[in-house]
Amino acid sequence: MSEVRASHLLVKHQGSRRPASWRDPEGAVITKRSKAAALDELEAYREQIESGAVTFADLAAKVSDCSSAKHGGDLGFFGPGKMQKAFEDGAFALQVGEMSGVIDSDSGVHIILRTA
Repeated sequence: MSEVRASHLLVKHQGSRRPASWRDPEGAVITKRSKAAALDELEAYREQIESGAVTFADLAAKVSDCSSAKHGGDLGFFGPGKMQKAFEDGAFALQVGEMSGVIDSDSGVHIILRTA
């Protein structure tokens, strides 16, 4: 497989390589969020998606710390070497329609939904 398409929901924390986002441009909240708190937040989001209370895309659009939020978390198609290794490994390991557990990268913690 040369490329996958995936969406993700990113929660940044004080250890993230760039502790700011479109939701928190100055990093006021992110720099105070511990990694443990980010993991708890991400798990709560995953539970909301799994319960059917909200769609992945709708939740990502509201809460993801990645600029892909404006596209419901959609990152489009990407191949090997285009993303951070932990993220890429997680995305390529999923089947289409499958959602990951927590993926930890230099950017923060993610859940990934493989879409193609």
